[in-house]
Amino acid sequence: MSAPVHYLTVEDLLPTVESVLSSETDLIANMANVAALLFEALPEINWAGFYLWKDGELVLGPFQGRLACTRIPAGKGVCGTVATEHKTLVVPDVHLFPGHIACDAASESEIVLPILVKDRFIGVLDIDSPIKNRFSQEDQIMLESIVHLLINSITV
Repeated sequence: MSAPVHYLTVEDLLPTVESVLSSETDLIANMANVAALLFEALPEINWAGFYLWKDGELVLGPFQGRLACTRIPAGKGVCGTVATEHKTLVVPDVHLFPGHIACDAASESEIVLPILVKDRFIGVLDIDSPIKNRFSQEDQIMLESIVHLLINSITV
């Protein structure tokens, strides 16, 4: 006998993230669960995860997907740019982004969101897709809501 199969949908994502984060305050544990939920629920993505700000650079945190870049300098690539500008970037075609870092050659588009706790930058949420123009304004709004839930759940 096997366990029932239930796949998380985009419609289920926000309330599921809220439920999972409601009983945990550890940053790494919550990032790991959010990465898993995003990877399961979002169609046409090949990577979802976090980079943490440490000693002036981004260091790989919890993620789902293929092998990733371990360290990203401030100002380099999409994630490094978000680390310096502290604003969400939606990149419809990563090959047109100046200085793009190709951690996975299959990635075609990307969205990166800053994580700020009381105006202190602690890292980014990074999601890649093998499809150009994958991320919409609706995706951005939903993902910003998820980052907000994450921020409210943790003690840093």
